[in-house]
Amino acid sequence: MKTLPIIIVLLLGTLFGFTQNSEVLADSYYKKGEFKKALVIYENLNREKPYSYKYLYKLIDTHQQLEQFNQAENILVQRLDKRKNPSLIVELGYNYQLKDSLDRADLLYKEAISYIDENPNYIYSVAKKFEDHSLLNQAIEVYNKGKILTPDKNYSIQLARIYGDQGNIEKMFENYIDYVAYRPNYLNNIKRAVSDFISENKDNENNIYLRRLLLKKIQQEPSPYWYELLSWLYVQEKAYNKSFVQEKALYKRNPESLDRIIELAITALNDNDDETSKTIFNYILETTQDASTALTAHQYILEIDSENATSEKELNRIDDQYNALFDAFGKSELTLALQLAYGEFLAFYQQDTESATAFLRQSMKLNISEFQEAKVKLLLADILVLQERFNEALIFYSQIQLSLKNSTISQEARFKVAKTSYYKGDFDWAESQLKILKSSTSQLIANDALDLKLLISDNKYEDSTQTALKHYAKADLYAFQNKTDEAITLLDKILEEHKGESITDQTLFQQAKLFEKKKQYNKAEANYLKIITDWKEDILADDAHYRLAELYNTHLAKPEGAKQLYEKIIFDFEDSIYFIDARKKFRMLRGDSIN
Repeated sequence: MKTLPIIIVLLLGTLFGFTQNSEVLADSYYKKGEFKKALVIYENLNREKPYSYKYLYKLIDTHQQLEQFNQAENILVQRLDKRKNPSLIVELGYNYQLKDSLDRADLLYKEAISYIDENPNYIYSVAKKFEDHSLLNQAIEVYNKGKILTPDKNYSIQLARIYGDQGNIEKMFENYIDYVAYRPNYLNNIKRAVSDFISENKDNENNIYLRRLLLKKIQQEPSPYWYELLSWLYVQEKAYNKSFVQEKALYKRNPESLDRIIELAITALNDNDDETSKTIFNYILETTQDASTALTAHQYILEIDSENATSEKELNRIDDQYNALFDAFGKSELTLALQLAYGEFLAFYQQDTESATAFLRQSMKLNISEFQEAKVKLLLADILVLQERFNEALIFYSQIQLSLKNSTISQEARFKVAKTSYYKGDFDWAESQLKILKSSTSQLIANDALDLKLLISDNKYEDSTQTALKHYAKADLYAFQNKTDEAITLLDKILEEHKGESITDQTLFQQAKLFEKKKQYNKAEANYLKIITDWKEDILADDAHYRLAELYNTHLAKPEGAKQLYEKIIFDFEDSIYFIDARKKFRMLRGDSIN
């Protein structure tokens, strides 16, 4: 007797497996457009499970694909005779619509909607069926009826999505905002949904819609999520100073953490808005009671000041500030990040490599972790490269590789081994290290490694002495040493003495970036234009188009020129890493309302 239940279970399992396999096969036929083959299987599945709407809808859809509308109608009518279901009435109406019987279809749609008054449980299923057939106005009608019949439920997210599909952006925003009020914890999801419809341009119509709605909400009901959403909008527009105003308002209402404000300061800094970033960090200093947070803010401010210093007097003031911080906070493992920043300041800004090295060697004597020690060694090695003491630098880099194998800092050290070998002119060894790094877990290191490998492999065979490549590597070293003028002069020599060689476009591109650093934008423009004209089939063509477009857009006030270049990337460089960004910025410059 015990074997009978086992046999039944096995048979049921076999039948279930058969049904699943049949469905997969039918779906496969359907996707390939082999509707007649799919129809036979769906008919069998529908007979096996006559009460399953899943197979019923697939069967009807397949009949409709074959334009067998009468057969689909008969199936629906028979099923409705057994049980009235408003979703099936919508399906029957749609079948009449496919037959161009629009009046009959409209009557059935109204009948289906009227069922909701009797039974609101049908709201979601009927609205979803209308959506499935792109009958969006009817779906909106159902959801709006649902608001009245079931006030305890919220349909804003569904309405927002439909209005977005219709291009009614203002109504879409209204409903997304209603949903935030209903479910504030969904705020990040709403940001993602809204992000496709706004741009960096504050005058974009959609941006204006959203900004007005949020400002109105803040006046009516100053809840934290409205400030957060408005702050987010300002960040998208790169109006970091306006975002800061909202973040301060948020912090005053909930003064638990400055993390959001710190994040905003770093975002502004990464986008080269040094002034706003510094203002925010100063606010953090005035507000925080936490020593670690204060140290972080001090460090960022000093790094911003170092980058923008134009005189020895300013550099000396920064030096004094670093030392005042060490007097206040001490030199321990807790202030190691500040010590590293100071070491970099001494070496790369004060050009005092001996003091920097001596200072960092003292940091090595602290009770620090192996990882912290590796960070100090990495900077010490960079300073040795700055001094062109390449062999000593390679020893430090190699020590990091051995002590922290497979870590990101170990991969960074390996890349610096390759870069140092490249500076020395040892191109074969550099290339061997770069091959390993192409599969680095750090995408940034992998990309940098690939770029350097291509530079070497494309140019090391140009002439037996590798003169042009050695000059280029030396110019790269000058750039690393902040000797920008010397780098530009050496790149000029390559352009004069090796005109037409494969390294020319890379030389023009590197020199253009250095011109940008010195704010010599017209010279940078000339280089990019030369690459676009003379090297339009080369690997740097899309880079030159994009960088010149950015130059026109941000510094040279040539929006039409920028628009043409972005458009060129869209149509001629579809595989470019700049494609998505170029498309977004092109649409913004063209004045599109939706991105």
